[in-house]
Amino acid sequence: MTAAARGDVVVFLIGMRINKLRALRSWLPVFAAMPRMLKELSKDASSGLLGFRVQLGGLRDISVVQYWESEEKLFAYASAADKEHRPAWAAYNRKARNGGARVGIWHETYVVPAGRYESAYVNIPPYGLGAAHGTEPVGRRGERAAERMSSGRADV
Repeated sequence: MTAAARGDVVVFLIGMRINKLRALRSWLPVFAAMPRMLKELSKDASSGLLGFRVQLGGLRDISVVQYWESEEKLFAYASAADKEHRPAWAAYNRKARNGGARVGIWHETYVVPAGRYESAYVNIPPYGLGAAHGTEPVGRRGERAAERMSSGRADV
C-alpha cells in the first residue's frame, strides 16, 4: 500500500524537551497543553488536522508528527485567539522570559510539493501519511519508489 495523498502535503513537527526533570511545575503545563490541543483539533473536522502520531525520544523528549490539510489551516489554528494554542504559547513565553529554561520547545513546518513524497506500507495498518490521507494499492502510483515519487509531478 501507499499513501493516497494528492497535491502538496503539510507536515508539522512539534516537540518539547525536559531540561530539568525535577522541575515538574515548569514542564508539566507544557506537557499537558499538547493533548488538549490535539483533542480540540480532532473534534473539529474543519480544523485542517488530518492526523498525528506522538513519539517518545527517551525520558526527556516528546514530539508529535502532524499532517495538515494546508499551511493556511495550520497557521489559522496557531493564531486563533479562541483556541488552546494561543494561551498555552503565551504562558510558555512568559515563563521562558523569566528564566524558565527548565523545558524547551521546538517546531518545524514542511510543505512538501506534489510528487516529492513517497510511501510504502507492508503488513502494517495505515501509518503516518497513509493514516492521514488514506491508502491505496502501490500499483496505482507505481511499483517502484522512484515511480511513486514522480507520479504527481508536472515536470516529469
